Amino acid sequence: MAQTIKRGGKGVRRAAAARNTQRKVQTARQQTGSLLDNVMLWLPFGEETLHKIVMTFVLAVAAAIVWTVAVMAGIPALATEQAAIIASDAGFKVSHLEVRGVNRMNELKIYERILGQNDRAMTTLDLGGLRDELNQLPWVKDARVSRKLPDTLVIDIVERSPHAVLRKPDRMVLIDETGAELEPIKKDRAKGMLVLAGPGVGQRVEDLSHLLEAAPALKPQVSEAEWVGNRRWNLTFKTGQVLVLPEGDEKAAGALLSFARMDGVNRLLGGKVAAFDMRAPDRIYMRVPGHADEVAEEKRTVDQAKAEAKRAKANAAADAKSDEG
Repeated sequence: MAQTIKRGGKGVRRAAAARNTQRKVQTARQQTGSLLDNVMLWLPFGEETLHKIVMTFVLAVAAAIVWTVAVMAGIPALATEQAAIIASDAGFKVSHLEVRGVNRMNELKIYERILGQNDRAMTTLDLGGLRDELNQLPWVKDARVSRKLPDTLVIDIVERSPHAVLRKPDRMVLIDETGAELEPIKKDRAKGMLVLAGPGVGQRVEDLSHLLEAAPALKPQVSEAEWVGNRRWNLTFKTGQVLVLPEGDEKAAGALLSFARMDGVNRLLGGKVAAFDMRAPDRIYMRVPGHADEVAEEKRTVDQAKAEAKRAKANAAADAKSDEG
C-alpha cells in the first residue's frame, strides 16, 4: 500500500522544540498572572480602576508630547495673537484709564507707566506685571489693577502718607512713617514738619516714633531729631532748646518721660536753659547761655573787692604806724 509523504512537515526535533517553547510560555503566563494577582490583592482598588489610571497616565504623557511639539512650532503664540486681534477688533482694547485714590502724588507718573498699554487687547494685559511697576513708584504704598470691559483699565492707588522731612547734606526729602523717601522738598515747604538728621536716621524713623510715644505731651513740641553716632538721640524743641538723651531705647524713653514730668512741674521749656543733658543716670546737666560769663564777671568783682579791702587794710596799717612815730 502506497504511503504519501507530505513535504514541509516538521521534524521530530522541531516538534519537540515547539512543544518546549509552548510549555515555557504557558509557565511564564501562569507566573505573571500569579504576580499580577498578588499585586491586585494589595491594591485598594479593582482591576477596572487600575486600567483607568494607566490609561489616564498614557493620555497625559501623550498630551504633554503634543503640547511640547505645538510650543516648539509656535502654535499657542499664534493662537493667542490671533485671539488678541479678534478681541481688539471687537472693541475689547485699552482706550480709557481710570485712576483712583491719588491725592498727593503726581498722577502723570501713573500715566507714564501705563501709557504703553494703550490700544492693547484687554485679553493680553499682564495685570500682575502692571501692579509691580506701579508699586515701584515712591508714593505708591499699594496698587490694584483691574479691567472694566470693554475698554477701560482701572488703577486703584493706596498712597503713602508724608510723616517727616529727612535732611541730607545736599537736599531735603519728604519721607513716610517707615522712612521710605517720597520726593525732594524745599525748605519753605518743610516748615512746621518734623526734621530728621544724622547718618542712618532713615532706618530709625519707626524707633523714633516709639520713643516719642513715651511722652505724648512733648511729641508735638519736638521740631527736630538727630541720630548721633548711630547710637542715641538729640531732640530739639520748637523753643530751640536741646534735650540730649542716653543710649538704649529703654533708657532714652525713661529719660524723656522724666523730662516731661520735670517740665510739667518746673516749666523747663521756654526758660533760660539752652540744653539739657540726661546721659548721666542720676542727674541732669543744664547749659544756660551767658552763664559762664556771668560767673566770670562775679568772680572778677569778688576778686576786685578782696584786692581793694586788702589795700585799704594795708593803708590803714601804714597810717597807724605813721601816727605812732
